[in-house]
Amino acid sequence: MSSRIEDYALIGNLRTAALVDRTGSIDWLCIPRFDSGACFAALLGTNETGRWLLAPRGGIKQVRRKYRDNTLILETEFETDSGIATVIDFMPVAERPDRTDLIRIVRGIRGQVPMRTELVFRFDYGRTVPWVRKREYGISAVSGPNAITFRTAVPLTSQDYTTVGEFPISEGQSEVFRLSSYPSHEDEPGDADSLNMLSATEQRWRDWAGRCSCQLEWRDPVLRSLITLKALTYGPTGGILAAPTTSLPESLGGPRNWDYRFCWLRDSTFTLYALLISGYTDEARAWREWLLRAIAGHPQDTQIMYGVAGERILTELELPWLSGYEKSAPVRIGNAASQQFQLDVYGEVIDTLHVARKYKLERNDDAWRLQSALMDFLESGWKQPDEGIWEVRGPRRDFTHSKVMAWVAVDRSVKEIRHGFGEGPLDRWLALRDEIHRDVCQRGFDVKRNAFVQYYSSKSLDASLLMIPLVGFLPATDPRVVSTLAAIERELMYKGLVLRYPTETGVDGLPPGEGAFLPCTFWLADNYAIAGRTQEARDLFIRLLDLRNDVGLLSEEYDPVLRRQLGNFPQAFTHVSLVNTAHNLMPAKGPAEHRSGH
Repeated sequence: MSSRIEDYALIGNLRTAALVDRTGSIDWLCIPRFDSGACFAALLGTNETGRWLLAPRGGIKQVRRKYRDNTLILETEFETDSGIATVIDFMPVAERPDRTDLIRIVRGIRGQVPMRTELVFRFDYGRTVPWVRKREYGISAVSGPNAITFRTAVPLTSQDYTTVGEFPISEGQSEVFRLSSYPSHEDEPGDADSLNMLSATEQRWRDWAGRCSCQLEWRDPVLRSLITLKALTYGPTGGILAAPTTSLPESLGGPRNWDYRFCWLRDSTFTLYALLISGYTDEARAWREWLLRAIAGHPQDTQIMYGVAGERILTELELPWLSGYEKSAPVRIGNAASQQFQLDVYGEVIDTLHVARKYKLERNDDAWRLQSALMDFLESGWKQPDEGIWEVRGPRRDFTHSKVMAWVAVDRSVKEIRHGFGEGPLDRWLALRDEIHRDVCQRGFDVKRNAFVQYYSSKSLDASLLMIPLVGFLPATDPRVVSTLAAIERELMYKGLVLRYPTETGVDGLPPGEGAFLPCTFWLADNYAIAGRTQEARDLFIRLLDLRNDVGLLSEEYDPVLRRQLGNFPQAFTHVSLVNTAHNLMPAKGPAEHRSGH
């Protein structure tokens, strides 16, 4: 039986991330450069690829785990009949850009516990069995460009392509295991003091967490989400991954399985707000600069997503030798949606630059030149149909949300001129803003349904319409907004959570069925907050907090019937939404008030 998605915890070092489950098994180590692949990788819960187990040999009575306060250092405590042992998992900051260390320390807490470690090394997403050699320090493994050293004082044996070590751990004792990945043409990494690395890693995370300016009722879950966002940041460039995993399904056993190890422009404004209102100006600045580098070029060539360094070629491939998480096939790497036209990202990019100026990040003259070029494209490009916010793999349509975000692009550009941040054809853009607004209100609102609809001439609803008051297109008190919100409550609520849209309509070209979408549910709470429905907003937010796993992590979707998290994990967009909604529920203005204000 495979582990549930929520059974995993995240560790990382701002270059790489790994997932550790409650049984003590590391089932996924991701190097988030698309062209590097995964050096030691298993899709969660499969038996087809590698893993590293470190746990008691049997007789486990109870498992308790937590992150050390304000860090990404995971502690898993195993209680057995004979005693208690703790496994400490962490990844120190990389000393070199092409080298990663993953360290596990076993400590005896009480009595004596028989322990076992098992390693199965696989490269190329489970396809390649490496050459494993015994060393004085442990073992090494090599396959093409990838190499691993595994250092431990525990004696190791080989059993059916699995490296095994068994040892007792008594109260007060410790055993250290260090896995290092590096390019195979380089010299092997030398030995190092893992305990000193633990201390340094702990201090780095606590220093970072200490910069958090949040003094909120929900400070602890907000800070855990911020730490998660930091862990999903690729340190050298400032790019933030949507998630460290690929192909974790949105519907168990189905084909809605995508690679999320990339940076989405759509997350830009939400992410910038979450960082800035929490005191992380350096990270916000790095994200803005990543954004400017990534989309540099002709406006019509703007993609919806990029690699962590701004890579544009994200070719999608299917891996037929993998059956996928709980038989959810196909398993994909790369993402074909990178080639889609999605009009709304232009609004997100320009709104991001607008927010950066409002919060007085250092002036960047290139930002206005880029914004002007994007506006030149949008003056006619806004009329084009697109694939929409949900990246449907069906025909292009005039999605209402996309047109609203085109309006946002023009609206923010007008405001920039009026505040002296740039120069442009103000009268022409004012007329364009009014034209887009009329078009959306006339063609995106269905009078018979008394609601805005998913796309022009559609009868379907879409949770992205919750953004209409949040971005200031219409106030929360507008009767059309009120009636649209009521329609979404009636038709897209699934056991108290929000679905993106009715998948049975076939709009996305895929079989129907998926979980409730957690970011959209946070948006509903935001709508309640700005509409003055404060208690409903708080109740929904608390419900969402209760869906986090035991170490505070959330994926993209949730199945309230199976009570399981779904989709890639942990999901940056969800954690960004958590941070922003927490601020929206405070008496001071939060992101929703800032974005919707005039």
